[in-house]
Formats: sequence, structure tokens, C-alpha cells
Amino acid sequence: MPQLAFAQSFLESYAGLEKKVRTQVEKAIEKFRQLSIADLYADKGLHLESVNNARDPRLRSIRIDNFWRGVVLAPDDGSDVFLLVRVVPHDDAYTWAAKQVYTINTATHAVEVRDIQAIEQLTPPLEENAASAPTLLFEKHSDTVLRGLGIDDQVLRAARAITEKAQLEAFGNFLPEDQFEVLQFLAEGFSPEDVYHDLVTMRRPVVPEPGSGTLATAISNSSSRITLVTGADELADILDKPFAAWRVFLHRSQRRVAYRASYNGPAQVTGGPGTGKTVVALHRVKHLLSRSPDARVLLTTYTNALAGMLRENLALLLDDDAQLSRVDVTTVDAFANRVLREHTGRTPNPIGDLDERQLWRKVQRRLGLPWTEQFLEQEFRHVVLAQGIETEAQYIATVRRGRGTALRTFQRKQLWEAIEAFRAELRDLGKTTYLLICAQAADLLAANTGHPYAHVVVDEAQDLHPTQWRVVRAAVEEGPDDLFITGDPHQRIYDSRVSLRTLGISVTGRSSRLRINYRSTAEILTWATGVLRDTRVDDLGGDGADTLVGYRSLLSGKHPQLQGYDSEHAEVTALVERVREWLQSGVLPAEIAVCARFNLMLDKVFDRLKSVGIPAVRVKDRPGDGVDGVRLATMHAMKGLEFRCVAVVGATAGAVPFAKEVTPLEVDGQQHASDMLKQRCLLFVACTRARERLVVSWSGSGGASPFLPEVVR
Repeated sequence: MPQLAFAQSFLESYAGLEKKVRTQVEKAIEKFRQLSIADLYADKGLHLESVNNARDPRLRSIRIDNFWRGVVLAPDDGSDVFLLVRVVPHDDAYTWAAKQVYTINTATHAVEVRDIQAIEQLTPPLEENAASAPTLLFEKHSDTVLRGLGIDDQVLRAARAITEKAQLEAFGNFLPEDQFEVLQFLAEGFSPEDVYHDLVTMRRPVVPEPGSGTLATAISNSSSRITLVTGADELADILDKPFAAWRVFLHRSQRRVAYRASYNGPAQVTGGPGTGKTVVALHRVKHLLSRSPDARVLLTTYTNALAGMLRENLALLLDDDAQLSRVDVTTVDAFANRVLREHTGRTPNPIGDLDERQLWRKVQRRLGLPWTEQFLEQEFRHVVLAQGIETEAQYIATVRRGRGTALRTFQRKQLWEAIEAFRAELRDLGKTTYLLICAQAADLLAANTGHPYAHVVVDEAQDLHPTQWRVVRAAVEEGPDDLFITGDPHQRIYDSRVSLRTLGISVTGRSSRLRINYRSTAEILTWATGVLRDTRVDDLGGDGADTLVGYRSLLSGKHPQLQGYDSEHAEVTALVERVREWLQSGVLPAEIAVCARFNLMLDKVFDRLKSVGIPAVRVKDRPGDGVDGVRLATMHAMKGLEFRCVAVVGATAGAVPFAKEVTPLEVDGQQHASDMLKQRCLLFVACTRARERLVVSWSGSGGASPFLPEVVR
């Protein structure tokens, strides 16, 4: 009887099919499994047949229905394992299969695939390249060294023609994944020995099995991206696996970062949305727990919602309750609050942002200051707290990094008086702020000789304030594997700016960038990155600008849809019809999200969905995976989430950017630019939550947000 294995590429294409097509796929798979190998080749129902003009003669197609075909890799070495690699429309199946070749990596013994036609077209003749480019990217590495890392003859010819990293990136979608990653490592300056240790040895079997050259054995060596089905129950579990189960799936390109044996200091992982930074953070926690049997780990982030998701996903990943009990998953603010309670016996009573702004307004009016309460609050946060300033003399002497309004000495004295008055107001009320709690907690931890954790893993690092970073730094002793940091400056949606270098956290030589988006289609990704066009984004380390160059998706699909309406009523009506279409195509309610800038718009959407019988729930209410309903969320609440289909509503010029959250240019030019970037990042985050379908709409006379790029087809 034939055995059937599923490639990750099949599971990704299967998830995007309409329900009726998925049903036909399941019937075809069941029929496939019931036939003998002889009957399989002779059967007329599945129509297992060769692909005309295929570069790989083992590729076959099977009939799903009149329109859809499955692409199967058939064994030619006497084994009985078939690999289902894709389900696509009839013509696309033959076009795609004609270009692909599946091979077995000589170093890792795993199955790999390449677009052989594209590689041939991209590879220039060696003679032409040698004449025009004296310096080649991999010229210092011999053929023997490259072959020892799994580089085969065709990829070697391509590598020998590459002159720069940008040219290597152009090959990224076409080269075998493992071989491309080896070349990426070498291009970044890693030694062949490091690449062999961090990549090859982690992927190859400890002891190669007999018959290691067979397709069946290669499939068993590819368990991170191929699933071999051994029974009906396992098949049903895979096809019915909830969407949430893939939240902790680790791709090969991420494994080298998460499971590196050790870093000799703080390590940083950056990358755009959907590159799997959070998944890497979770797997790093797993690695640290297994490496340090008694150590405690702090897994921390910015918001309670994100901490809750980390907690849930870590529970999915770890099947050992004892390991799970050694991890504290919480926000930095909550950790700081706990430190104060444990060290002082007092429970801090912080105020929220609105109450804090009101206190600053009271101080501003009482002292008759020429600055707004917004300016005062920002000066306190971005200068005084960010730099840990304690006295007027320190404030007068400091360089006000990130502030665009020059202040004379007498003005600084006025501002310091306001800061002292603000602190006095807090004391009189018996209140404090979250950042003041963090400042106190950092001091208490720094004064203590012990450290509560052996390792700290930080997710969404771009949103932490310098004061919060001081708490994080003080929570763990400096040394190997002390801090593991993941983040993306392009997703900075809160009013925090930080340079790790200025805080004494050096990640030089220990920074990794993830470039492959595993969530969104290329069409969605290309459009969404246009939201950040012509904007400079500073990196987390404090060494310059961050970039999305080389950031790409391996998935393809439909272009985003943009639509304006005369009225909000018409916009919401169209949205309801769109949601209904998605549901009728087989998308589950919980796989759909509607997001808006403000809750007022979401309330109207909720009422309309409810009136037509479509279940809906608000993300802020923390519905679990088992709760049915379309998810409704503000743009801020979309951080860390992903859905098959996303509708962004109310994307008007008056909402994004929202003028009340943008410092006027004449008040502070640098803060204005920072605020505008934050608004762009917010829209960018919301749109990049979509996996397959993205719709963006607006209504009213004000028109669309100026941040929205056109859709280029």
C-alpha cells in the first residue's frame, strides 16, 4: 500500500481552498491511500499521470475535480512513499510542475525543491561574469568547502556567478531552502565551520539510515516541513488541525537562530511582520529550558494581550509541565510591579495615560507654562525618565536626544519646576505611573546582589521604553545567553524610542535578521510595505537605519482590494457582504478579522454583523480559540495576531493619521516626525495581519488615508 506524505507547501495551499474544494481533496487523498501501488498507477479515477515536459520525471498530477489538480512526487527507487506537494488549478499545476526539480541534500539528507528554470535564467555565463566583476561573493570558499555544506553542482554554478548580496537575494525564491540559507550565512561573514555547526549538523540525522539516498528516507529526514501520514486518525488530525496549531511551527530558516547552542551575550532577532520572530522567541525559551534544567526564564513583552498569547502559545509548544512552571510570562510593567511588592511590601497604584495627561494639564495651568501638557509629558518620558535624570543640574546639562525644540537654561529650570510639581501631585494622590514603577524596580534590582532569572527573552522589543529596558537588564546577570531580544522597528506603534547601545546592551555580532514572511501573500506584503515608503526607521541597536530590503513572501494570492464609499453606512453594508462571501467560501468566522482605528466604528460593525446573524466577538474580551465569531479589534489590538482574511475599515484621512496624537510640526519637528511614523506603523501592522485576503475601505468627504499606496497589478 502506498504511504502519503504532506509537504508544508500542500498544507499552505490546502488552507486557502474553498470548503467544497477541500472536501474533494480529502476524498482524493482517501482514495489514494486505499489503492495498491499497482492499482494507483492504473486507476482512472485519480488519473495519476506524468506532467508533460517536466524537468523532474517523478512529478505526477492527480485529479481533484474538473478544475483542480494535486501535484505529487512519486518514488522511482522502489520505495512506497509519495509526497503531495501542492493543490492548484489545472493549468497552473502543469506550468508549475514543469519547472520544479526535487533532490536530496547531500549534507542534510533532506528533500529539497528548486525552480530549475529560473535558476538557469538567472545564472550568467561564468566567462561573462569573470570579465565584468573581479570580486565574487563566495570566491574565498573552495568548491570542496561549499559541497561539504550541501551545495550541489547547479547551485554551485549560480554561487560562482554572484557578486553581491542583492544578487544572492534575487535567487532566494528559486534555490533549495537549505542551500540558500548556507549561502546567506557565508555572505554575512560566518565561517564554514560555524555554518556547518549551526545549520548542517542540526538538520542531518545523527546516524544516516540504510538507504539514505531513497526518497522515503529523505522524507523522514525532512520532518520540519514534511509530515508522513501513517493512519486515518493522523490524517484527520492534520486536515482538521485548528488554525492556532500552526502558531508555534518553526521553519528551517528560523531554527538556526532559536536553537543556536549559545550566545556569548545579548542576542537580537529582527524581521518584518510574519517572519516568525515570536515563534523564534518561544523556541528559544524551549532551548534554554532544556539546556539549563534548573534555571528560571522570564518571557516578557509590552501588553497584557501579547503576554496572554505568549502564554497560550508556549503551552502549545511545551508538553512538560515542569518546564512550563519555570517560565514567568508577563509584561515588563507587571514584573516591575511585582518587584516593588516583594522588596517594599507596598502595592503600587499607577494611573493611566489619560489621568497622567490631566495631571500635566493641571500643572501647566497652575504654573502658566507656555508649553502644552502633551509637550510636558513627552519631555518627562523621553528625556528625564529615558535618561534616568534625578536632579535639576543633570537636566540642565543633558543632551535632549530625540527632541526637536531647543531649550535655554531658564526654560529648563521652568520645566524642572513642572516635573517636580507633577511628582508632588502624584504623591498627594498616593499614585504613581507605570514608568516610575519601572524606574524604582530597576534601582531595587540593581542594588540587590542576586538576579531573579538566568535568562530573559523579550518579544516586541521595539515598543519598550528605556526605563523598562533597565528593569529587563537588571533582571538577569550579564553573561552568555542573558538576553534574547526579538522585535521589528517597523512595527513600533507606541510612543517609545530606544537605542540598546546607549543602555549598555550590545548586540554587535549577535544580531540576526529574518527575511522570509511566512504569513502573508506576496501581493499583500508588497502593498503593505508601501505604507512605509520614503520613511526612515531607526534600528533597535542604535547603529543606524533598519530596512526591509530582501523582505519577501514565498506565497502568492490575490491583490488587496481598496474601496471608498459615500457614507459610513454604505461602507459597513459592503463589509458585511464581504464577510458573508468569505464565510460561504469556507473560511471560519474566527479566521476573519475586522479592524478599525477606533472602537466607535467597531461597535457599528458589531451591531450590523449581529443583525444579519453573523457571530462576532471583540478581541479585547480575549476570546479563546474555541469561541466562534468574527474577530473585531482596534489597530493597536491587532499586534501579534494573524487571520486568513482581514478587513480594515474607516481608513480615512482623519483617522490615519489621527491629528490629536501627532505633535504639531511647529511645536517639535522631531516629535512630529516620530508621531507620523508611529501612525504609519500602526496601519502597516494592521494590514500585515492578513494571510490571504486584505480589504481596506474608507468613507466620507475627507477621503482615504494619505498613507494608502495604490494597488499595482
